[in-house]
Amino acid sequence: MTIKENKRARGRPRQFILEDAVQVGQHLFHEHGYENVSVASLTEAIGITAPSFYTAFGSKGAFFNDALRHYSATVVPLDNFLVPDKPLLTVLKDMLRAAAHAYAAHPNRRGCFILEHAKAGATESGVAAKRIADENRAKVMAFLEASGIPAAGHVVDYVSATMLGLSAAAKEGWDEQRLLAVVETAAIGLGHLIGSARVISE
Repeated sequence: MTIKENKRARGRPRQFILEDAVQVGQHLFHEHGYENVSVASLTEAIGITAPSFYTAFGSKGAFFNDALRHYSATVVPLDNFLVPDKPLLTVLKDMLRAAAHAYAAHPNRRGCFILEHAKAGATESGVAAKRIADENRAKVMAFLEASGIPAAGHVVDYVSATMLGLSAAAKEGWDEQRLLAVVETAAIGLGHLIGSARVISE
């Protein structure tokens, strides 16, 4: 992708270029990790100068946060799956299947961009990634509670642990079919967990 710098006032690129730039950065961070991607490599890949980069995004950390949110909104967008009129097990299984596909889709960007960076702990990138991961878990929790699941926390933990496992396995090199087989097995457990929660509440 070639992105040309826009020479408008203050060097700020147009909105559609900003979005493209964030995706380019997302790919770089995913492939190489936050610490291994410099501002110089970002500006070279995007096709803008360093002053334009700082004017548009503020800092490398702020740009990384934009990349995390772009990934969250486009790769496995929860709002596309958390549909109230669909069976709950279907919703969660579809979400896990989409994650399995995404995590193995590109040979140089395996695993979940967010979850893998969240493993960095108290670092700048780790804190930012964990914040997005926590927001996504909270969104799933709210959906489950609205669906009438009394033990929503247990279901969220199960889904979260499965996604972490899928990401780690993809990072290790598992192919999509192998990940999808894990999803099928996990769905059986989810079905029992959801059914048990409803029985206990009655």
